[in-house]
Amino acid sequence: MTMLDHARRMRRAPTRSEDRLWSWLRDRRFSGQKFRRQVPNGRYILDFYCPRLKLVIEMDGQHHRAPWMVDYEDERFLYLHSRGIRVVRIPNEVLIRDYRMAIECIEAGIAGAIASR
Repeated sequence: MTMLDHARRMRRAPTRSEDRLWSWLRDRRFSGQKFRRQVPNGRYILDFYCPRLKLVIEMDGQHHRAPWMVDYEDERFLYLHSRGIRVVRIPNEVLIRDYRMAIECIEAGIAGAIASR
């Protein structure tokens, strides 16, 4: 299976948090910025990506806290950073329990990406 196939499969079966966040980001609903979901980039799939701002919004579930994920996440961050891509990470719990905090994180990420252009 290719990365594109895997990304398509992930688009068809989003998590509850991804589905909720996509309802905010789709169709330029959030700050007028165009986001795409489950976008392949190298050997990684980006949850929500705004190419114009080179900004990724990542939803972090429980598996992101597993010890084996630390090295993977570090490599991924360095790969994206080396390509000028900023990453905003939002734990699923924040989106579920305090959606205003999630919105503030996204707004700050967008503002930072715009300011650095």
